[in-house]
Amino acid sequence: MASTRSGAASQADVLAAKAGDEGAFARLLEPHRGELHAHCYRMLGSVYDADDALQETSLRAWRGLARFEGRSSLRSWLYTIATNACLTQIERRPKRVLPIDYAPANDPDVAPGGPITESVWIEPYPDEALGVEDGRAAPDAQYERRESLELAFIAALQHLAPNQRAVLVLREVLGFSANETAGMLETTVASVNSALQRARSAVADRVPQQSQQATLRALGDEALRALVERYVDAWERNDVEQFAAMLAEDATFAMPPLASWYSTREGIAGWARRWPLSGAWRWRPRVTRANGQVALAFYAWDQRESAYLPFALNVLSFRGEHVSDVTAFIARSTESQNPADYERFPEQPADERTLEGTFTRFGMPERLE
Repeated sequence: MASTRSGAASQADVLAAKAGDEGAFARLLEPHRGELHAHCYRMLGSVYDADDALQETSLRAWRGLARFEGRSSLRSWLYTIATNACLTQIERRPKRVLPIDYAPANDPDVAPGGPITESVWIEPYPDEALGVEDGRAAPDAQYERRESLELAFIAALQHLAPNQRAVLVLREVLGFSANETAGMLETTVASVNSALQRARSAVADRVPQQSQQATLRALGDEALRALVERYVDAWERNDVEQFAAMLAEDATFAMPPLASWYSTREGIAGWARRWPLSGAWRWRPRVTRANGQVALAFYAWDQRESAYLPFALNVLSFRGEHVSDVTAFIARSTESQNPADYERFPEQPADERTLEGTFTRFGMPERLE
């Protein structure tokens, strides 16, 4: 009976919204808002672009509601609109990447270079924004919800042609059928199946064999907690040896908006010894989650403020008991034209937009005393 009442209420809201009732339209959209935002993020690799795409989806849905005849579900109708809003955005801007796909690794003896200030970087996604439960979105989905937001997967998606990206997400993340996907993209089932085959192959070449969700489950909560505590302890004590011992042999450490990144345990340790763990700065990390992965919000001591201030959101990837990749999304200003300032990036002021996307959205405090 409850399900029937809910369906009747939804139908009543559809009719009321078609008649111009904005409150009824808001009630129709709200249950889908979280998953639609995550969908737009998968397509675009940016939380801010996802915000824009979701707003455009809402506007297009409001304007087109009179044409919604109920032959498909409201959910699939909204996903059709959201997907096309994302495809429009993709046409207008360069794809987003991580530094490891942008330039070769830095020599560990060479200081980080200046930032790339154009909107080319993938951005982190707060787990709390998912708005959906763990597990698969539909019986036919191949990816778990959080697995489909992992940084490696998001980065792999950005390298796909737009139609392949849309097909892979609609089919294997959201579980829409080939027929449904063809209708949503106004193409044929044969085209959908061909695009899906190419997309699967391209993504498989770019993502690790084991997802972070599987890795974290294999570690277990207690072992993971101990690893994170050791990692935090190494940074708080500027202990290069302990930090390096936790890295995989072929680890990477990237720092958008800097194009610079470092590779291998030895190379990262050499860079860390010269710069972030040299003792010139004091660090205070706080644990959070981003992209379904362990993340650490790093605060740097500011003598003038007598407090630790936000510096970077570090998203960690594990391989077994080692850290395989770190992506540190730095939240400091990129206005300086002096390359030497980026060797001492913790001394630059905050960039408010980046700070909002790396600390505020994640519910992290503005400062630590």
